Amino acid sequence: MSTRRTSGLLLSLMLGGVLLLSGCHGSLFAALNTTDEHKGIVVERHVVFDAQHHLALDIYRPAHAQHAPIVVFFYGGDWTHGKRQWYRFTGTALAARGVTVVIPDYRKYPTVKMDGFMHDAARAVAWTHEHATQIGGDPQDIFVMGHSAGGQIAALLATDPVWLQAYGMQPRDLAGFIGLAGVYDFVPIAAKEKDMLGMFGKTPAEQQRAQPVSFVHGAESPMLLLHGTADHEVDPSNSKSLAHAMQAQHEDVTLKLYPGVGHSDLLFSMSRPLRGQAPTLDDVLTFIHSHEMGAAGDESPDPSP
Repeated sequence: MSTRRTSGLLLSLMLGGVLLLSGCHGSLFAALNTTDEHKGIVVERHVVFDAQHHLALDIYRPAHAQHAPIVVFFYGGDWTHGKRQWYRFTGTALAARGVTVVIPDYRKYPTVKMDGFMHDAARAVAWTHEHATQIGGDPQDIFVMGHSAGGQIAALLATDPVWLQAYGMQPRDLAGFIGLAGVYDFVPIAAKEKDMLGMFGKTPAEQQRAQPVSFVHGAESPMLLLHGTADHEVDPSNSKSLAHAMQAQHEDVTLKLYPGVGHSDLLFSMSRPLRGQAPTLDDVLTFIHSHEMGAAGDESPDPSP
């Protein structure tokens, strides 16, 4: 094993220990964010997109960006906790490589149930679509991306048309969906999962509304599904099931399973110190650049001699 990978594994274990033992999420993400990237990036913090519910978003974009692809990133946290500021390392990693990133907050359970945070998520995407050119992006090249519970939120936007319809959009208006260890196939919900029962309903019929795999009918945007085989929090079968549903509809889907990678490791590999743990960043960028509408224009002949 290389020295770089060994040191990365040690750091990953240390960070995981902070998260699991102390429960100090803020300290964990603050440590990761001290390693983020700054050159050639413009950051706009606390941009209000829903004044009524006091919701804001942070924007990370390449300096002088024009018509750049956009990623709207939804963070995880069991639908009960999390802050957009913690995920700065994700925003800067992509912005440093030519992608504009929007990270919105959303209301959590038990303040709201599923309808509440899904409306917040749809509103954030609609805001991004409306302001795409103002933030250096292209409204045709908006990708939704999420980790864990955030993956479920983003996947539901990309499969169930009801959420974006409220804002005059539909899943096909998205350039793609990128899921990092998302929760896609979980009905029936186990009796021990009290929070999930509270936000998604107590009967399988109610719970189906929250399950992205239930809404794949052949009108979805392309998908990239990434999962670690050592994920003991969200079983990799979730990504496999969604991939199979897409394949059954002859839809564009790419499934990548990373051997030995855990649930948090998959996300943390977007950060500088842990990038050697999984090719998450490279795979995300490859997917974005192969599916952005603007890429078609780049194939025209070079007018220079």
